[in-house]
Amino acid sequence: MYDVHNVKITGQTILNYASSTSVVLKPFLENYPYELSDQFCGDETYIRVSGRWNYLFFFFDAVKKIILSNYVSQNRDTESAIYALREVFKKMPQIPEDLTFIVDGNPIYLLAQHYYAQHGIPFDVKQVIGLTNNDPVSKEYRPLKQIIERLNRTFKGNYRATTGFGSQQGSVSFVTLFCVYFNFLRPHAALEKKVPVLIPALDKLPNMPAKWTKLISLSQDWLMDQTP
Repeated sequence: MYDVHNVKITGQTILNYASSTSVVLKPFLENYPYELSDQFCGDETYIRVSGRWNYLFFFFDAVKKIILSNYVSQNRDTESAIYALREVFKKMPQIPEDLTFIVDGNPIYLLAQHYYAQHGIPFDVKQVIGLTNNDPVSKEYRPLKQIIERLNRTFKGNYRATTGFGSQQGSVSFVTLFCVYFNFLRPHAALEKKVPVLIPALDKLPNMPAKWTKLISLSQDWLMDQTP
């Protein structure tokens, strides 16, 4: 920054800016009117927060390559699975009759399924067990499970340099910015080098800083539109 703009900033200033920006971007990320497919998968991965392992729950549109849910929790439990799934449902104009989620063998997803069934939101859960296809369900749905495992690896590639976070808010800020980048700014090989969610106002801009600036502006405009 100093070499290019002759501006000196500290690492803490960058963290403060990232935290403030994530607060503006998060509502835009969570309320954007995504066009979704009918293939959804979920998984958890580990992140370190305040010296302890926490869990990051992802749910993902496997066809459109859109992150639909990102929930950081201290626990790998049913309540966290329920919350992560709720973030997916909020992005659906209506719940499909044949809604299915592909997940691992963790029983928390079956318990979350029962919870939502009791609240009038039925869906199916297909569990891919272990690393080998020892049952028909695992054999059929493992390709979808592998898709979200690749998402986890992509996240870890970005996360690894942080060596963890000093606070829960810091972890949420980082995850939010990663998801914004992944959904709106990062070209994807499976989409012919297109971004998962194309916003015309961003597509015409010449470089990544300009796109981030415009995306922040769009997020601010969205927040202003929600003000009574």
